[in-house]
Amino acid sequence: MSRRAPASHLTYADAGVDIAAGNALIKQIGPLVASTRRAGVLGGIGGFGGLFELPAGFREPVMVSGADGVGTKLRLAIELDRHETIGIDLVAMCVNDILVTGAEPLWFLDYYASGHLDVARATDVIRGIALGCELAGAALLGGETAEMPGLYAGDDYDLAGFAVGIVEKASIIDGSAVTAGDVILGVASSGPHSNGYSLIRRRINGENLQQTLGDGRTLGTALLEPTRIYVRAIRALIEHEKVSLHAMAHITGGGLSENLPRVLPAAHDAQIDLSSWALPEIFHWLRDGDRIACDEMLRTFNCGIGMALVLPRADVDATIELLAEHGERAWPIGTIVSAPADGAAPRVHYAGSLASPDLLA
Repeated sequence: MSRRAPASHLTYADAGVDIAAGNALIKQIGPLVASTRRAGVLGGIGGFGGLFELPAGFREPVMVSGADGVGTKLRLAIELDRHETIGIDLVAMCVNDILVTGAEPLWFLDYYASGHLDVARATDVIRGIALGCELAGAALLGGETAEMPGLYAGDDYDLAGFAVGIVEKASIIDGSAVTAGDVILGVASSGPHSNGYSLIRRRINGENLQQTLGDGRTLGTALLEPTRIYVRAIRALIEHEKVSLHAMAHITGGGLSENLPRVLPAAHDAQIDLSSWALPEIFHWLRDGDRIACDEMLRTFNCGIGMALVLPRADVDATIELLAEHGERAWPIGTIVSAPADGAAPRVHYAGSLASPDLLA
């Protein structure tokens, strides 16, 4: 009886997963991870878990965690083949969220998934993540790189991030100190940050991403401007004896309309004067006259305000000055007002118009 020769053995590479590429990536990113090392890190990358020793000096330490991604901003990065800053966005979206509680970011983990691992592109992405961690003072403690052919097509990839911070229990900023008459400071954003990009991509509708905007940047460059990381400036405020922060809101998806009420106590509303700041050039392009209605802009985009701080009127000047010393622009955009104690959730009331002149030029 004749016997057929055995077929060649299947390998993981035949299925589209390149283990060698994964190992090459780990070698490439080793120095990037090392550059984010801070006190508390134990060991290095390559283990099954990242180790971090909690800092001493806390009486009642509370851990604060957050997870996020960068949404469909990734699609623009892929279309423009520019991946060096999208990792900054990933870190920013996570650390800015935990920052508003008063927490100091300690470490960060990332998750990078693609259908085919391009080592050079992944290294660019992780280089941005490492830079974001440096800006936030957080260690890049570990992460996961997943190659999943059949789930991601072509050059598509996805990102997720996870940040952990720490705050003294008695120092948690939870909005309970907010009172009528407090001032709301707006801290400038760098653009849309990482929110509203499904609407942005709809607005592009085939427009040339290389066109020049009124501020001299190309449209593509303006839309890929990374999310600002406010950690150093806000931590300086928290530690300053002359400033008292009653509440902070990270202005992400939902804009001021949805995010500011999240940190206000019952029977307190926010009154915002839209004429108190300039609408940055990229948002003028987005509106294109009245193509996107004002209320839609305000509940989708940050419209130039990346962080909103609520504090006593007496602390406003010192806060603006200290933020400026750390490279952040801020100005009063409104006040806290009393609202009926009828059980309704806090709301944002607007006066003025987004079509204001460029006050910040």
